[in-house]
Amino acid sequence: MPKQRITKEMVVEAAFELAREGGMEKVLVKNIAGRLGCSVQPIYSYCSNMEELKRDVQRRTAVFFQEYVAAHIKKEDYFHSIGKAYLCLSKEEPNLFELYFLQKRADCAAKSLWELYEQECTPAVADFLAETFSISVEAARKLHLNMVIYNTGISTILISSNFGIPMEELDRQLVAAYEIFLEQAVKESKQK
Repeated sequence: MPKQRITKEMVVEAAFELAREGGMEKVLVKNIAGRLGCSVQPIYSYCSNMEELKRDVQRRTAVFFQEYVAAHIKKEDYFHSIGKAYLCLSKEEPNLFELYFLQKRADCAAKSLWELYEQECTPAVADFLAETFSISVEAARKLHLNMVIYNTGISTILISSNFGIPMEELDRQLVAAYEIFLEQAVKESKQK
């Protein structure tokens, strides 16, 4: 039986799965080799250093998040379903959430919340909110940013509380914050 050729994609995927199961502290060359059923030599040939591999795993995590959220969007409740998807994601995938949101990322060089919003958020969401609620795009962007900040915070609380807070309670808080931020966005939009 011929030996399987190990590719960089296989190394990154194995590292991603290890991080998913046990956090980045489990992403070690020997663990990746064990997962792939090979020696450490092919792993070292693709990973000149662990920081590069960590960035690759973070990029893979970003793709996973995008796919997860897209699969959980409800068109009739678009904005709320995105927020709820991130909340569920933090509960179902705490190691990936921590890896992506709670660790420094080399690819994120934002110097302000607006820069972070520009780098991380899809403009289509603000366009959708502006059209749906008849508010300016600027007010919609602010609404979206406020919800991203709030949602990240509440998801972090969920993880740090060891999942003792019921999801229903967190979802009610998410909806309450959304209603307050939406009211503010509508007022601001009317003032202009």
